[in-house]
Amino acid sequence: MRVVADIPNPHVKITLHSYNGKYILKLEKANLEQIYKIEETEVMGDEGVKALIDEEFIEGVLNRFQDMRDIFVSTVRRNG
Repeated sequence: MRVVADIPNPHVKITLHSYNGKYILKLEKANLEQIYKIEETEVMGDEGVKALIDEEFIEGVLNRFQDMRDIFVSTVRRNG
């Protein structure tokens, strides 16, 4: 897997990888991560992937991170 770009964002760490005909968009916040796999044929190169990362997408990603954290904290409280 090859790192194509580190995409600056004040809220999450975003890394774009290329592997086996796919772009792998990896977003990280604290100890959580989300990965999106995008066929290279679905976008117009690296810039096409970067264009997908708009404010609405980041807002959804941040909401999902919050949900992931809440679910994890709940299971730790129940089972820890």
